[in-house]
Amino acid sequence: MSGKTTPDYDAVIVGAGFSGIYLLHKLREAGFNILLVDAAAQPGGIWYWNRYPGARVDSQVPLYEFSLPDIWQTWSWTERFPGWEELRTYFRHVCDTLDLWPHMRLGTRVESARFAEKASLWRLHLDGGDTVTARFLLPALGFASKPYVPDIPGLDTFAGEWCHTARWPQEGIDLAGRKICLIGTGASGVQVAQEAAKSADRLTLFQRTPILALPMRQETMTEEGQVCEKQGYPAIFEQRKQTSGGFEYQSLEKSALEVSDEERTAHFEHLWQRGGLKFWYHNFADMLTNREANRYAYDFWRDKVRERIVDPALAEKLAPAEPPHPFGTKRPSLEQNYYEIFAQENVALVDLKETPIVRISADRIETQDGAFDCDLIVFATGFDAGRGGLIDMNITGLGGLGLAQAWNDGLRAYLGMSVTGFPNMLFSYGPLSPSGFANGPTSAEIQGDWICDFLIWLRQGGIKLFDAEPQAETTWTEIVAQAGAMTLFPEADSWYMGANIPSKKRQLINFPSVVGYAAVCDDVAQNAYRGFAT
Repeated sequence: MSGKTTPDYDAVIVGAGFSGIYLLHKLREAGFNILLVDAAAQPGGIWYWNRYPGARVDSQVPLYEFSLPDIWQTWSWTERFPGWEELRTYFRHVCDTLDLWPHMRLGTRVESARFAEKASLWRLHLDGGDTVTARFLLPALGFASKPYVPDIPGLDTFAGEWCHTARWPQEGIDLAGRKICLIGTGASGVQVAQEAAKSADRLTLFQRTPILALPMRQETMTEEGQVCEKQGYPAIFEQRKQTSGGFEYQSLEKSALEVSDEERTAHFEHLWQRGGLKFWYHNFADMLTNREANRYAYDFWRDKVRERIVDPALAEKLAPAEPPHPFGTKRPSLEQNYYEIFAQENVALVDLKETPIVRISADRIETQDGAFDCDLIVFATGFDAGRGGLIDMNITGLGGLGLAQAWNDGLRAYLGMSVTGFPNMLFSYGPLSPSGFANGPTSAEIQGDWICDFLIWLRQGGIKLFDAEPQAETTWTEIVAQAGAMTLFPEADSWYMGANIPSKKRQLINFPSVVGYAAVCDDVAQNAYRGFAT
């Protein structure tokens, strides 16, 4: 194997979520010899690992699905915001319809990937001892593949069960009658809380920062209704590529400051009643760039939520009079009855800003001001977004440089896809691309089409090696930072800024426009893929 110069595959894709599955389809269709590898036993990416009670997507269908006619014409949803079970079934339908199974190796983890300089190929070491080689390495791990569990003293002494929402046991956990401590109130925390409140003996939520959640407005869907709706799908799929977030609408072209109070409130109310993330992505043009405009949105949100909370002290913790951060600079979560559960006798809220956790003991969580009995601890504490899964792959490039070492002083990546010193590697839905700001399937298709076209261009030119030029990588990294500096995002301690992980460099890890990103990538392609040394 050490002297082998002809790879087993043209490319190996790592990850069977939206990005990996779409790449596999496109590259196989283009005649490449491809293998997809994933540690999960089934395709679905985040929807395999995130199967906690209540887990569901926050982008409505048909936005949250592939635009491939062979797929959507033969598929019907049961809910506007599908849950994890239905999304798993959808991915199996995709793999069946596109006949992808023969090219997939599931239940197989990549332990390491090293670029062999003399042979100009990648060697991937898999669990079980197998090794495969490829000309191109295409990680498609998503931005949320490495869960973060905070280092709390005493966790190893806890006698009950504990898990992170993204590593929920596949056999499930029965929440009925349990004393549950839930740490974290982001998207997964909200969803678990809504379910746990139904049957837990006691549910204690530990909140560091209040979640600025929006109403989901879930809807049941019928096959008959979708037959009619599908006539408009092609236009919707085309439109989502023309927006900043990959949704069906762009933000308005007018400022929140140039309209009357009545007009502004009317638009807020319209978005609120429609539900979903529309209040975030279809609001006034300056909501995420102007503090005054943003404050109008926050105040509207706050007043709407406070109407649903009887206890004034609790209302101040869940929807403070003063914003904890600019509205929308942390990703809003969608809720169905989150604020109502706190009126139940079996639900309590602990404000970690007032009473931080000191330690975990055998049967309780201890804070500065008290102790809370539990037999199940749920960590809804997010991810090492962008870089975590890629670093865990133990990727080694030129001169023995590890990716973790390359990113020691902060994330850098040309077009959010390629890192200098790691030849023939392109990752999708990773750092410094739209990823966390984008509807997943939209981003997967834009990047997947571009990567496929690039590999075809290399093949046509007989080019076997490429690498991102250092200056191109530096320039793109600076562009992302400059784009972020024009917004209010740096004012929040969010995972968007890498602020949720101790010692992680604070920087905007996502480019804030799908349509702008696509335009730059197209321009690079039209100029002989400038920025890449070949």
